[in-house]
Amino acid sequence: MILYHGSNVTVERPMLVPQNRFLDFGYGFYTTTNLAQAESFARKVVIRRGGTPTVNVYELPEDSDLSALSVREFSSPDKDWLDFVTAHRNGTYCGEAFDLIIGAVANDDVYRTLQVYSAGLLTEEQALEALRIKKLFNQYVFASHESLALLRFVEAKEV
Repeated sequence: MILYHGSNVTVERPMLVPQNRFLDFGYGFYTTTNLAQAESFARKVVIRRGGTPTVNVYELPEDSDLSALSVREFSSPDKDWLDFVTAHRNGTYCGEAFDLIIGAVANDDVYRTLQVYSAGLLTEEQALEALRIKKLFNQYVFASHESLALLRFVEAKEV
């Protein structure tokens, strides 16, 4: 499987770097199978930090043994996904730690729905209904050294 990581630099050796903000799935190295999403993120990072918009390309070999990893996969933006992302975005998550987390991205549009939900202005049902009509892309978050070791750098492309 090919995965992309949008950045302002080439990242040949992905690392777990402390973050200064709360993200969808918490601490980890974020990737996606959607090239356009990675390109968009690369451009946003450059606006915040400078550098050159770069999409780093990785391979997660099909024969990778994930059985030794703790994997959390969300097949859709359901109640479990909503609770998980909301807790991480609010900095209140205190559940199980995972090596690899797979699920939908809470992009800027989705994030607004999460904010309104967190503020108590939407019920859970209303938030989930709002999410159903949005086009959501995926993300693969490598949250441990063991999971990161599975990624193979292929190339970096300026966008």
